[in-house]
Amino acid sequence: MPITQFLEDNVKKYPNDICLVEVNPEIQEKRRVTWRDYELIEANPTSHYRREITWQVFDEKANRFANLLLERGIKKDDKVAILLMNCLEWLPIYFGILKTGALAVPLNFRYDSDEIKYCLDLAEADVLVFGPEFIGRIENIADDIITNRLLFFVGDSCPYFAESYDSLTANCSSITPDITLTDDDNAAIYFSSGTTGFPKAILHKHRSLMHSAICEQKHHGQTKDDVFLCIPPLYHTGAKMHWFGSLVSGSKAVLLKGVNPKTILETVSNERCTIVWLLVPWAQDILEALDTGELKISDFELSQWRLMHIGAQPVPQSLIKRWKQYFPSHDYDTNYGLSESIGPGCVHLGIENIHKVGAIGKAGYGWEVKIVDEDGNEVEQGKVGELIIKGPGVMTCYYNNPEATEEVLKDGWLYSGDMAQMDEDGFIYLVDRKKDVIISGGENLYPVQIEDFIRKNTKVKDVAVIGLPDKRLGEIAAAIIEVAKGEECTEEDINEFCKELPRYKRPRKIIFADIPRNPTGKIEKPKLREIYHSTNLIDDQNKG
Repeated sequence: MPITQFLEDNVKKYPNDICLVEVNPEIQEKRRVTWRDYELIEANPTSHYRREITWQVFDEKANRFANLLLERGIKKDDKVAILLMNCLEWLPIYFGILKTGALAVPLNFRYDSDEIKYCLDLAEADVLVFGPEFIGRIENIADDIITNRLLFFVGDSCPYFAESYDSLTANCSSITPDITLTDDDNAAIYFSSGTTGFPKAILHKHRSLMHSAICEQKHHGQTKDDVFLCIPPLYHTGAKMHWFGSLVSGSKAVLLKGVNPKTILETVSNERCTIVWLLVPWAQDILEALDTGELKISDFELSQWRLMHIGAQPVPQSLIKRWKQYFPSHDYDTNYGLSESIGPGCVHLGIENIHKVGAIGKAGYGWEVKIVDEDGNEVEQGKVGELIIKGPGVMTCYYNNPEATEEVLKDGWLYSGDMAQMDEDGFIYLVDRKKDVIISGGENLYPVQIEDFIRKNTKVKDVAVIGLPDKRLGEIAAAIIEVAKGEECTEEDINEFCKELPRYKRPRKIIFADIPRNPTGKIEKPKLREIYHSTNLIDDQNKG
């Protein structure tokens, strides 16, 4: 059955129960912030508010948008892109798209204008739904993207080049459209960059979405009484698929804008949250605030909080040891996944296996895993090889990219690009990455993108970007720069130059040194990692 059935079942059983709460905490910072400076989660600096909706209202909103799309000619297998910050409208819009038989296409809110256009074209999107934070970026490309494409704006003061989502949906029917969906119908396209940084469009069927929902509920046992705190952005498979556990159980979820420790603990306390998904930096910040006395557990009502789980990056063993000192009653879990495997859960630790902290776990519910050599043969226990995955959540393909698909999909197995090993108890540990990618605070950074930008600086002869260990973020991007002959260049010069990059892409460390290249001209990244002590970085993070 399609995942929309869970929504319709919840409406029948719990029509007037609150399903979603949006909390936007007031912050003191009033300076103007451009999109390039966005953090992973950006609070609105101008207003504090709390909004909520019931399952009935959620479904009505989804139906109204679905019927609007159908009225405007959208049909099965058309594509509708979503470019919104986390808000109450996000999930009803997503489900409204699914109800039409069209494909939902979430976009990263950090994309610049060119990346937005690239992804719209790659996915062959017929509609773009966007919010006020993106007016400037869309206006830059409006003339290029508006031909044969509908633009709907969510918010007040609709720009001239779009139509008002609020006005149009207000006059649409709230009745569920009569569209038959099956597990084999296409459902969504997500984006994941390759090592070059150019996004690939990942096609998933309804079967993937359904399996991710069931998998999440099986792993974490959500009941009607649970309250899930969702902080990461909904465009990412991780946040949404963890929320699917709330969808299955008909329970409440809280969408929080803001990640400072006080805000998180206040929200857990005020909203009576029982399950919280954190990224490593946020957990580290909470522990530091407790260590320094900036925050005291006794100031919050946290007794109902039962589960803290972490994903998106390796979890240091020391972090969980410290966490359990403050929160001894918490269950703990970690999840591993890729957008190509519909997000977290294809490997998971399990709350009963906290003694194996550092491992990503075993095959998740309904999944199979292997560790193989370069020929695809399973390696001996304890040997390092590439982690491969098989299950109902594996992508159909990279959309319109058969060559890339063939590289990672072989006989139904998804080749992850992550190097791993299995211990004597069958638990899997990540060791290194086969792909040239840096994961900093849960964000994927692609060195080629950063290198290409820095090379535009006339003072730079050559540049290489690698990951270096960092206690809070796991790893950071470091730029090794070879200065052009006759030029002078300082760290301040490079930092100033890199302000044109989004903040998360800017290198956090600058090193001036020669760049080693092999006879074919390729940068010798392994040599640089050895020089700067970043080999086996994932293994080191796990043990941390």
